[in-house]
Amino acid sequence: MKNLFTSLSILFLSMAGAQSVKTNNPIITDKYTGDPAALVYKEKVYLYAGHDEAPNDFHFYKMNEWLVYSSCDMKKWESHPVPLKTSDFKWAKGDAWASQVIQRNGKFYWYVTVEHGTIPGKSIGVAVSDSPLGPFKDALGRALITNDMTKFTDISWDDIDPTVYIDSDGQAYLFWGNTSCHYAKLKENMTEIDGEIHHIELPNFTEAPWIHKHKNWYYLSYAYEFPEKIAYAMSKSITGPWEYKGILNEIAGNSNTNHQSIIEFKGQWYFIYHNGASKPDGGSFRRSVCIDKLFYNKDGTMKRIVMTSEGIQ
Repeated sequence: MKNLFTSLSILFLSMAGAQSVKTNNPIITDKYTGDPAALVYKEKVYLYAGHDEAPNDFHFYKMNEWLVYSSCDMKKWESHPVPLKTSDFKWAKGDAWASQVIQRNGKFYWYVTVEHGTIPGKSIGVAVSDSPLGPFKDALGRALITNDMTKFTDISWDDIDPTVYIDSDGQAYLFWGNTSCHYAKLKENMTEIDGEIHHIELPNFTEAPWIHKHKNWYYLSYAYEFPEKIAYAMSKSITGPWEYKGILNEIAGNSNTNHQSIIEFKGQWYFIYHNGASKPDGGSFRRSVCIDKLFYNKDGTMKRIVMTSEGIQ
C-alpha cells in the first residue's frame, strides 16, 4: 500500500507539472495598484494606476501617488518613475484615487481624484505634461470640480473617478461620480467646464464611469452595487439616452471595489481591472491590476468578461 501511495503521488505531481501554465494576471507585481486607466498612444499602451500603500493590517486606502507602466504587447510591462503625487496639487491634502490620462494637441491631461484641502470633500484636479510618462504638473493651480458644485447627492465623496472622452466632432466630455453619475462638456483647453453639469440615471450606479465607443455605439460602463460588479449601458449619442444592458464583470476576487478601463489595441479589445488576489497580502486596500480580453455580440452588446489567471498569453 505504501508503494502504491508513493507511485500515485509521483504520478499526480508529474501530471500537475505537465498541465501547469504561465499566469499573467495580475500584470503588475512590483507594487500594489488599483483603479487602472489605459491610454493607447503611438503603438504603445500606457497604464496609469493608483499606488496602494496600505500596510497589511490597515483597513482603508493609503494612496499618495499614481504610477505609470508601458507595454508594446499588453504582456510585458515596463515600470517608469513616479509621474505624479498628490503633493503636486498644493490645494489638495492627499488621496490619490481613480484617474485617467488623455491626449490632445500634443499634450497629456491627467484628471485625478484628490481630497481638497479647504473645500470639504473629494475633488477633481487636472495635471498636464508633454509626455505620457510625465513628469506632470498641476494645470490649474486649483480644482476643476469641487464637492460644492454638485448637489445631486449629499455625500462628500460624489466627485470622484473622472473619465474623459473626446468625441469624433472634437468635443470633449468629462464623466464622474459616486452614487450619482455626472457629466459636463470640456472646453478645448481641457481645463475648463463648458456649460452646466448634467446628471444621468443608471441602475445601481456606485462609481467608476468609463466611456468608450465601438462602431456606432457609445458604452458607459460603471461600478454596480457594493461589493462592486461592472455593469453597462449603451447609446447612439454620448449624451444619451442610455439603455441599461446588464452586468459585464462579476465581483473581482477579494476586492470590494471593481474599476475598469476598456481599450482597443492592435485590433483586439481589452478589459483592464483590479482585484485583491495577489498573494500573500492582497485585498480591498492592496489591489492588483489585471487584463482579460473583451468581445462583442453581433448586436453590439458586450459579452460578459471571463476573469482568468492566465490573462493575455
